[in-house]
Amino acid sequence: MSYLEYRVQTTPTGLSKLLYINWGLVLLLISVASVGFLMLYSVAGGSLQPWAEPQMKRFAIGMIGMFAIAMVPIHIWRNTAGLAYALSVMLLVAVEVMGSIGMGAQRWIEIGPIRLQPSEFTKIAVVMFLAAYYDWLDIRKVSRPLWVLIPLIIILLPTFLVLKQPDLGTAILLVAGGGILMFAAGVHWAYFAVVIASGVGLVSAVIESRGTPWQLIKDYQFRRIDTFLNPDSDPLGAGYHITQSKIALGSGGWAGRGFMQGTQSRLNFLPEKHTDFIFTTLAEEFGFVGAASLLTLYALIIVFCIASAVSNKDRFASLMTIGIAATFFLYFAVNMSMVMGMAPVVGVPLPLVSYGGSAMLVLLAAFGLVQSGHVHRPRERS
Repeated sequence: MSYLEYRVQTTPTGLSKLLYINWGLVLLLISVASVGFLMLYSVAGGSLQPWAEPQMKRFAIGMIGMFAIAMVPIHIWRNTAGLAYALSVMLLVAVEVMGSIGMGAQRWIEIGPIRLQPSEFTKIAVVMFLAAYYDWLDIRKVSRPLWVLIPLIIILLPTFLVLKQPDLGTAILLVAGGGILMFAAGVHWAYFAVVIASGVGLVSAVIESRGTPWQLIKDYQFRRIDTFLNPDSDPLGAGYHITQSKIALGSGGWAGRGFMQGTQSRLNFLPEKHTDFIFTTLAEEFGFVGAASLLTLYALIIVFCIASAVSNKDRFASLMTIGIAATFFLYFAVNMSMVMGMAPVVGVPLPLVSYGGSAMLVLLAAFGLVQSGHVHRPRERS
């Protein structure tokens, strides 16, 4: 009996699949989202509108989608990985051609009443395609130059399109998430050393390009770097966001000012308090204890994903789970670093907490893929 035949005969079928759902992970996702609902209610002044109620509805839809995706056999997702990647690239091209502009960036496509941000979908499509690629590739070829070049192209093509929007935060997540998956697949560390050295050279080139005809990034992105290095140089202008964020973080202290008692958010000193800077609202109202509790929930989600990946004998499912866990980690790590002044402001939302439809729905779909891998992994008969 072949391995594939053995696997098909020992994976659950029908409604019995619900018994194999990773319910601990489901509970953690609900817990994190509930924190988001609570904070959106708070920043709206004690009202479910305009943010908390729509976010709850999106989460409910996303959870239904997650369970639906989890019920689909993992081999079907493997077979559609290439299609998902191709669709994501086409959507990014469509954004360039006919996308709508908001806050100085062209990142969205409007389809009737629906407004989509294809770059969010791209993060997961890249992970799926890379996992399928390494599942197909002979493990002995993983570190050979030609077979390393292909995944680099897979990562860099959508990254280039995302940078043109411009969306530096998503570009960082695409490159870092793809790199982590390549490392997990067994690519030799020397390639990463070369990439890091090249990254240092690229940063130097970006800095040297400022004010030249061949300037590599936008002026507002340079201003974000300036603000990161010295936010006090323009506290009422470019440095306003991070200055107010630090005030909110510091004023929370150990246990916080109390629910709906944060002065920075209540008095509208804190910008983007319902999206990118919602973590500072949490820290101001619930202090270090609240912030650490949310971080613990995030860490447990990563632990659950890694445990599922390590115990899974299906290479595609295992690598995909690691890639999704890495992307999720980068989401909250970059956001928290950004609002604490440890990284430039790049517009990355706090996963499942910040207000927004595309990011939440895509993340829940991604965890549906994780659940599909967990449910349909090879098991020995009892």
